[in-house]
Amino acid sequence: MHAPLPAVTPSRTAFFFDLDGTLADFCLRPEDVRIAAQPLADLAALADLSGALAVVSGRALSEIDRLIAPLAVPAAGVHGVERRDANGTVHRLPPEELPPPELAGRLERALAAFAGAFVEDKGAALALHYRGAPTHARAVLAIAQAAVVRHPQLRLQPGKFVVELKPARADKGRAITAFLDEAPFAGRTPLFIGDDRTDEAGFAVVNAARGISIKVGPGETCATYRLDSVEAAAAWLRDLVCPGTPPV
Repeated sequence: MHAPLPAVTPSRTAFFFDLDGTLADFCLRPEDVRIAAQPLADLAALADLSGALAVVSGRALSEIDRLIAPLAVPAAGVHGVERRDANGTVHRLPPEELPPPELAGRLERALAAFAGAFVEDKGAALALHYRGAPTHARAVLAIAQAAVVRHPQLRLQPGKFVVELKPARADKGRAITAFLDEAPFAGRTPLFIGDDRTDEAGFAVVNAARGISIKVGPGETCATYRLDSVEAAAAWLRDLVCPGTPPV
């Protein structure tokens, strides 16, 4: 049994949302992921109610904007490599901390031996996906590890059927910390909801700030609360904006 989620007052809460695996189910290819109409509408309603809501995702900012359109909110993309604050200013890590341009091609050639595995080039990070080739997980991980040895400015970030090579200084916890130092997030109780190992750094920051951390789905976590599925997360969100209304 999971502890019941605490009551949340939107006007006093700084909300941080992951997307994939939290508000949207996974697909074989990330470009096929969609957020259902009702959760998307409820996310927009919560942004209006709270006035302090941001998306914190492994996706690039352009992909975040595509997924939540027409909603436009502050966001941290590629685990915080790029971050758009509430004023619309985009903060990025310097180029020397990013993957070198030629690395994507080398990884694509290495993964060509494994049908169903592919490289997603985010520019600021490279994601090696193997959801379509789960039996090759160890081989894909070994390729990623070898790349990090050659490029020590990068760090491995394992996820659900994916391993990413991202700048070592980038993680979701640092992104959330940066938001919490700025208006309109400063001085509020932080709440972060996510589903993956990539979200654990964010959970840790929120826990340290005595906020509310929510893990979606199974697996070990430092989050203090849990929702069982994307559907359960959607129902929780619906109840936040329309208490007592059954999910559609």
